[in-house]
Amino acid sequence: MKVLLIGNGGREHALAWKLAQSPRVTELFIAPGNPGTSEVGENVPIGVMEFDKIEKFVKEKSIGLVVIGPEDPLAAGLADRMDALGVKVFGPSKEAAQLESDKWFAKELMRHQSVPTAEARSFSDAHAAEEYVKVHDGPCVIKAAGLAKGKGVTICYRTADALEAIDKILRHRAFGSASERIVIEEMLSGPECSLLAFVDRKNIYVMESAQDHKPVDDGDTGPMTGGMGAYSPTPVITDAMISQIERDILVPVLDGLARENIEFKGVLYAGLMLTTNGPKVLEFNCRFGDPETQPLMMRLKSDLLEVMLAVAEGRLDKVDLQWDPRPALSVVATSRGYPGSYPTGMPITGLKNADAMPDVKVFHGGTKRDGDKVVTDGGRVLSVTALGKNIAEARNRAYKAIEQIHFDGMHYRKDIGHQAVR
Repeated sequence: MKVLLIGNGGREHALAWKLAQSPRVTELFIAPGNPGTSEVGENVPIGVMEFDKIEKFVKEKSIGLVVIGPEDPLAAGLADRMDALGVKVFGPSKEAAQLESDKWFAKELMRHQSVPTAEARSFSDAHAAEEYVKVHDGPCVIKAAGLAKGKGVTICYRTADALEAIDKILRHRAFGSASERIVIEEMLSGPECSLLAFVDRKNIYVMESAQDHKPVDDGDTGPMTGGMGAYSPTPVITDAMISQIERDILVPVLDGLARENIEFKGVLYAGLMLTTNGPKVLEFNCRFGDPETQPLMMRLKSDLLEVMLAVAEGRLDKVDLQWDPRPALSVVATSRGYPGSYPTGMPITGLKNADAMPDVKVFHGGTKRDGDKVVTDGGRVLSVTALGKNIAEARNRAYKAIEQIHFDGMHYRKDIGHQAVR
């Protein structure tokens, strides 16, 4: 079967690497891909939002399955375009993707379905939002309601921080069209974790648990990012808790969508806070997380193509996934300045040395080829991922591997997985 994977980040490299292992994949194309994906498939110079070119390529190459990695093309309706062509697609419709692309839509759905989440208000007027936080006068979390690449969340311990965030998002449109509306939430406390599930409209298959680290610096300090590292499984979540999350969160949300005649097929990602009152939803994503995908793909022993086809064809109830019992941990290397502005074009050395280490895989994110060199081309440049007999061994292996890699301004957290090791 010919497969087209849309995207060019670390998540897509991990998915391409896993898809390429399927004996049923005859040709794997990645649009636009990166230097890492070119080692397992054929990169195609088509942008993720160039829908007409994607459609033309799918027809010309007789693509059997389209896998949509990033959120932007999902939110813009690429899955609907593929459905209309009669091509199998892995990824939810534009309507279903509102769970991620519109945080207030997600909040309203959770409220209607009695899904546990933080209390919240929504504002498009800066003055009204400022009056609300002044009266509220306590810690809160302010989020751009639209898609902001994981950077649209500000944790505000003081009213002054909240006023600054409101001004930045609503008045100065820090996140472009994602800044048209904000959601102001109560601040929850407890360990965070991620639970991803395959969904085929009517069936749910929960994957192994994972935990990521969002703040840019050690000790969970500094600005929020798309993710600085992740590991799977996480010891903070038990089998009983997974059953509770499926029952109280995933099933009601999908039932709520079904009541609106919205079908979900693809991956539903629940970002959760494990509070003293039980798990509560921080956010939903409608695709694989980045960097959670990297350790999950390292641990997945089953054929990824087969499960994606089962999702696309509505037969997920026939699937039984096998996982490597060993934990996996991923450390993200970023450009200097990320998540703010950062330089690009810095030559990267040591990739082959790190990749050659046992039970290690270097996944490319923000990289590109410049002649015979690989150079930086994004904020999150690489995610170095390793397996180990326990979290401590996976962590040591990942850090030994990342020490082989160098580029000017390279930054990475030194404490990924510290809670699990402790």
